[in-house]
Amino acid sequence: MKKFIEKIENFLEIGGVKKDIALLVISGIFLLLSIFDVSMPFNPAWVAIILCGLPIIIEAVIGLITEFDIKADVLVSLALIASVFIGEDFAAGEVAFIMQLGALLEDLTVAKAREGIEKLVHLTPQIARVISNGEEKIISAENVRIGDIIRVLPGESIPVDGVIVSGQTSVNQAVMTGESLPVDKTIGDEVSSGTVNQFGAFEMKATKVGEDSSIQRMINLVQSADAGKAKIVSLADRWATWIVVIALTAAAVTWIITGEIIRAVTILVVFCPCALVLATPTAIMAAIGNATKHGFLVREGDALERLAMISKITFDKTGTLTYGTPKVTDIVSTSEYSKEEIFAFAAAVEQMSEHPLGKAIVKCYGEKIRQVDNFKMILGEGVIGTVENRKIKAGNLKLMKEIHISNDLAKGAGKYLNEGSTVIYIAVDDILAGYIVLTDTVREESRQMISSLKKIGVQPVLLTGDNINAADAIASKLGISEICANCLPEDKLNYISTYQKSGNAVCMIGDGVNDAPALKKSNVGIAMGGIGSDITVDAADIALVDDEIKELPHLISLSKRMMTTIKINLTCSMALNFLAIALAITGLLGPVIGALVHNVGSVLVIINSALLLRWNKNNRY
Repeated sequence: MKKFIEKIENFLEIGGVKKDIALLVISGIFLLLSIFDVSMPFNPAWVAIILCGLPIIIEAVIGLITEFDIKADVLVSLALIASVFIGEDFAAGEVAFIMQLGALLEDLTVAKAREGIEKLVHLTPQIARVISNGEEKIISAENVRIGDIIRVLPGESIPVDGVIVSGQTSVNQAVMTGESLPVDKTIGDEVSSGTVNQFGAFEMKATKVGEDSSIQRMINLVQSADAGKAKIVSLADRWATWIVVIALTAAAVTWIITGEIIRAVTILVVFCPCALVLATPTAIMAAIGNATKHGFLVREGDALERLAMISKITFDKTGTLTYGTPKVTDIVSTSEYSKEEIFAFAAAVEQMSEHPLGKAIVKCYGEKIRQVDNFKMILGEGVIGTVENRKIKAGNLKLMKEIHISNDLAKGAGKYLNEGSTVIYIAVDDILAGYIVLTDTVREESRQMISSLKKIGVQPVLLTGDNINAADAIASKLGISEICANCLPEDKLNYISTYQKSGNAVCMIGDGVNDAPALKKSNVGIAMGGIGSDITVDAADIALVDDEIKELPHLISLSKRMMTTIKINLTCSMALNFLAIALAITGLLGPVIGALVHNVGSVLVIINSALLLRWNKNNRY
């Protein structure tokens, strides 16, 4: 007996889904024993009533007392008590069993939906190696303070955001940016918490800790995803309250007219609006889980509801439709030098430059770089150096003020400048040799993404701070017909506001701080989470973690499919309820079969919602 009691105590300590499954297995076994009329000192159905029904009754009582919450649990509790009162123990046990089965299926659906995003929580670094007075001390990562010097060894997760102060390495940033290849880091480079140090050891200075760190920001987005915030969920809850009132009235009237309490009890059993209440949140959570698999973190459940209603989607250009990093897209040379020679000279003299454009030239060169001597950097103008005994200048027009530039070269450079590109002039021994064009290149997937949006009835709009020529150049490449150029943050805000006043819904997607007001104003704001600023991500409803905008059409199609699923769930659950009620009033449906019919509806709703987890706009399920 002592061992048996210990086993029961151990069982009660089991938490979550495992405990629910164990309760259902035990209850199911005893319900089967009740069906086969196995000889026992008590009715086996009472095990199911106690294990599955008692928690429902307790929750209903607590809800009534604390919040006067008249919802599904109240009606189920009345049905259980009434069934027991008239001697229908099996019906009471069956109602309780299938109600808990439905709850378990909902829990499993939600757990599956959150499975992908909750992996982020497990990526949170636990320890940090803090250097103090030359000594290394291992502490909890949550105790790191801004300004602490931290040592990170190869293979370890970076505990907080910071800047490298010594050493160099490569960092796997896949968790934050989706990049599959490690990124080289050296002194002065920023590193993010949750990313993994691949090779060399380094020391860093903490700049963002605790809730402000990159990985914690993403976790907070996950934890704030709440299906209960959707407006349509509140609507379903209101319906459920009225159904409880109608059910009690119908049961009472039926009992008075027919004099058969069993019909009244059956009405209470089948009238419970569980399927109606489950219809929306299960679909939303399943859709959130699907979106997560495609790189989206949904902060609010009703964001997907609102997204399904949009007719326009506005894009910032830099970092959204483009990569946000300059690349060499063209080289123009005079007759004295080839393009290859100019590129080689430029890469050589820029190799010691700290300017992003200089680094871009070196990165794009990709070959062995020649040696540079007498290097000098002139702030706001460019760089000067000696390469193979030749004086090389690379910079803007200020650096070339004493060098003659022909009209043909000037016109050609002006064309690139009007398109939003940057021109770096190259001079050899104080004679202009040509120029290099750097452009923030369009993402490879942007054009196909824009085309897909049009096919699903969403009109793309370009909102950019670039001049009209640069905006036209990008828009023509992508097939965007509506453009708003030279936009300040308030201009983007005003455009969205004007469109909304006409009764339409608009989505905004951006990455910069200047996009935050527009993201907040739009019906749905989507932030580029990988390269976007903290303010941008905080202002948005949805964050695209890996910046793969090619998945945007899938997200919008998914939101529309989610709304279709919700409507199907609501319609079917209501139809099944009223059909069962009609049969119960006429006496064709008893409590036992009524419980089966009612709870089958709940199970079908959950299964239908769960299909959204695997839904794909191309392959469907």
